[in-house]
Amino acid sequence: MASSNSTAHPAAIVSPQMVPYFVVGLLAVQALLLGYMAIRQSPNANEPGHLAAGVGNWQLGRFELYRVNPPLIRMTGALPVVMAGVKTDWDAFYEGPGARPIFTIGPAFMKANGERSFWLMALARWGCIPLSLIGGLVCFFWARALYGEASGLLALTLWCFSPNILAHGAFITPDAGATAMAVAAAWLFWRWLQRPTWGRAIVAGCLLGIAELTKFTLILFFGLWPCLWLFWLCFSRSKEKKTSVWRQGVQLGVLLVLALHILNLGYGYDGSFKPLGKYKFISATLRGSVTDMDTSQSGNRFTGTWLERIPVPLPAQYVTGIDIQKQDFERERQTFFRGKLYPHGFWYYYLYALAIKVPIGVWLLALMAGGFTLFQIKRGQWENWRDEFILLAPLMLLFVFVSSETDYNAHLRYILPIFPFGIIWISKSAQIITSFKSYRSLVIAVPLLWSVASSLWIYPHSLAYFNELIGGPSQGYLHLINSNLDWGQDLHDLKRWLDQHPGSESFYLAYYGLFAPQVAGIEFQLPHEWPEGDDDLKDSANRPLVPGRYAISVNHIYGLDTLPPFNAAGEKQYVDQSAFRYFLDLEPVARAGYSIHIYEISQADIDRLKAKRHSE
Repeated sequence: MASSNSTAHPAAIVSPQMVPYFVVGLLAVQALLLGYMAIRQSPNANEPGHLAAGVGNWQLGRFELYRVNPPLIRMTGALPVVMAGVKTDWDAFYEGPGARPIFTIGPAFMKANGERSFWLMALARWGCIPLSLIGGLVCFFWARALYGEASGLLALTLWCFSPNILAHGAFITPDAGATAMAVAAAWLFWRWLQRPTWGRAIVAGCLLGIAELTKFTLILFFGLWPCLWLFWLCFSRSKEKKTSVWRQGVQLGVLLVLALHILNLGYGYDGSFKPLGKYKFISATLRGSVTDMDTSQSGNRFTGTWLERIPVPLPAQYVTGIDIQKQDFERERQTFFRGKLYPHGFWYYYLYALAIKVPIGVWLLALMAGGFTLFQIKRGQWENWRDEFILLAPLMLLFVFVSSETDYNAHLRYILPIFPFGIIWISKSAQIITSFKSYRSLVIAVPLLWSVASSLWIYPHSLAYFNELIGGPSQGYLHLINSNLDWGQDLHDLKRWLDQHPGSESFYLAYYGLFAPQVAGIEFQLPHEWPEGDDDLKDSANRPLVPGRYAISVNHIYGLDTLPPFNAAGEKQYVDQSAFRYFLDLEPVARAGYSIHIYEISQADIDRLKAKRHSE
């Protein structure tokens, strides 16, 4: 349903007959971009675990392999893989409070399937592409309903060429799929608010349940929807809506119960309605205090209270996953920020990440949307302010909630679900075209084209996108790393570089990923360590640094200790945190993508590094 502010719609500049062709064309372009990236990039650090767990969900009907994420996205990607035939190895499975067996199952899956695992990963990624296309359609329909045809096309264009959406839309990790399902659920809820019928309530409930099966963060919607409904009623301009409040309340209750049913159904009602007191929690929030005698470090703060008998209307693995995820944020972990590692996060981390990882053209359009809103307020023409509040409420809630977890910051993808809501609101800037003189369309076209060109310039390395404010992707590692830049996705690019630059020198590699580089056909030795405090370039085995070719993932250069590197035997080997920081004093001769720096170290470089260490 279109907003009542339809006179401001810039529909005249777009032929209605051409709109479907533009929509199909834009979605087709995004599908092609994502499809190629799915082949080009190696599996990121989380994908082997997701794919193995997805296969396990289908074959075993069990959900403990990857507790910290709901199963829908990985099951979507794993379905064509299961149909194509796949080898599995569950020998590395283990269980216990806080267990995360996926970090052993994932590498075992890649090893069992060998080089074919890359083809299977591409199949899984292709299976998830339709979710991103759904997100684009929702952006178009919602923006068109609020602001007109031109805004709908602008929103769709921003979605299809967003480097962050492209980056995660080409993975089977849940971030892009959850983003699409979140905005789809919110759009249908808004449509129900506008015209509360039973049909719309049921559809909105189904989509909310599906969204809840993609990401834990979206559980906030169960509390947000009733608050938004009350807000809508309080500012309703129709007496008819106020008289039907009881009917709407019943519909909303059914909507939420239906969503909860679908969430449980997605887990096969595995452990649903288990009494709260029967759980063993490991996070301080749910565990409470533990005694020195309790070596398991698990507990339950609700034991001995009246709450222990309350049945939890959620699947057991869903509850356990939230507990483990919470414990991840509570324990001491390192946050990389602007070239340094910190034992804590920052409340403004995600603001900074948005500032440098969103195209400048998008920020200019956002400024125009804000300016146009002020213009509407001044002229008394901001008639759809309630609709915009419903649109922006999920964005504000998700952003504030994620930003409040200041114990640990690492991934812009944690706030990816806010992107479509921001894109839709930004698309109102297209109203400037008809609200002012028509030649002002250049004001919209220039930042839009800048945004698209900036995104395509770095493609297919969209994960490593950084805007021109900091000098682009080549300077990104000075600001943010981990899944913002280095998630293990560039191993295939390293293999291509090695094939194009054969050499007789020794080759050393410290790769950040969850599977051994030998699976990709790369033979190597682990680089020698140079821990802090040592005056000589020698590792723990007293081996000196020697000339040769070195490829080091950015995460390992800075000493991010999340995943240790692999050694020549294809096994994880724990190294000193500062083992490879000396590469910061060397200039890479090339890069595989933007996350793996390649060095050709000579004896002169070694002598210079030694002299620098002795002078410090």
